[in-house]
Amino acid sequence: MSELLPAIEFETAPNPACAVIWMHGLGADGSDFAPVVPELRLPAAPGVRFIFPHAPAIPVTCNGGYVMPAWYDIYSLDESGRRADEAGIRASCEAIRALIARENARGIPTHRIVLAGFSQGGAIAYTAGLSHAETLAGIVALSTYIPAPKALAAEVSAANATTPVFAAHGTQDDVVPLQLGVAARDFVQARQHPVTWSTYPMGHSVCLEEIAAIGAWLAARFAQAATAQS
Repeated sequence: MSELLPAIEFETAPNPACAVIWMHGLGADGSDFAPVVPELRLPAAPGVRFIFPHAPAIPVTCNGGYVMPAWYDIYSLDESGRRADEAGIRASCEAIRALIARENARGIPTHRIVLAGFSQGGAIAYTAGLSHAETLAGIVALSTYIPAPKALAAEVSAANATTPVFAAHGTQDDVVPLQLGVAARDFVQARQHPVTWSTYPMGHSVCLEEIAAIGAWLAARFAQAATAQS
């Protein structure tokens, strides 16, 4: 992952002042959530650049070694957690940091950038966001979990010690059980993060009510970040 990840980009207005880097789930790609942008119904200002990166294709152990887009290998699945490749998690976090740096170079400071992700992508949003050395505008974690909580606890950055989090989960999720989402929520709440938490009567997916809530949360975060000093 030494080169920048390929990505789909969408800008809500020319010369955007803020950015969202949104990671897809296991086996998907950056096109998965690109159609969500208009449904967020963000205000015209500040303009936002959405970046939807594509994860590299790697063999995934829990899926019989099948090669698919993935942010890291998962060795095993169970209701109480995931046994994941921590080196792969770190590599993906570094790839996301490179995208953050590119946004910085394009004029968007880190405090106006949100990391977002669904499922395995949300696991990277949590891990990269909480350990990033510069303060982010927020973290959006959808139907997800923290893949290596002990490792992350040792790497949490003071710069993002109180970064706001939007987290949501389906009550009928049979891919990432609700209890894993609750454990991740508890992890950030215990560290004094302002957490907006919601559950929805759905499986491993998103719904229109959830998307509307994300849009309102992002609008509030960016309104505040746009007036903050770099």
